[in-house]
Amino acid sequence: MRNIVRVIDNISEYTGMVVRWACLALVLVLCLEVSARYVFNAPTMWSFETASMLGGTIAVLGWSYTHKHGGHVRVDVFYTHLSPRGKAILDVTLSLLFFFPLLFSLTYIAWDRMWFSWSMGEVMARSNWYPITGPIRTVVVLGLFLFALQGVAQFLRDLYRLTRNQQL
Repeated sequence: MRNIVRVIDNISEYTGMVVRWACLALVLVLCLEVSARYVFNAPTMWSFETASMLGGTIAVLGWSYTHKHGGHVRVDVFYTHLSPRGKAILDVTLSLLFFFPLLFSLTYIAWDRMWFSWSMGEVMARSNWYPITGPIRTVVVLGLFLFALQGVAQFLRDLYRLTRNQQL
């Protein structure tokens, strides 16, 4: 079980390292657009969709990395006062009740939309560039899958703490 959790954690870490380059790409695209628009009075057609796709990529691929490092928002009114075992009980319960069902539903919907986009050749129509939406919808499915994997790793950690009363 340790090896499985370690592999999943490494995947999330690697994904986080890749996503930081997408952040740099987003900054470069936006700087290029601002320069082209305000310095050369020649705005680009492609920058808005590119920035949207890069921002979406950063968000969805960052979910697993953020989850691994405990960076998601949590209501800590009661949680901080619980023992490690109490936290594990709460995390296991809420994962089974909310996290996994919600993630399953989101992944199902995202998969359906991705499949539709690729099969119909759907395009983004917010500018005259019209890029295809299949790649970004595929990234959303990949991000949800990686998030689910990291959720499984965290669930295994919590379950281990619950059953063995020690950290995995």
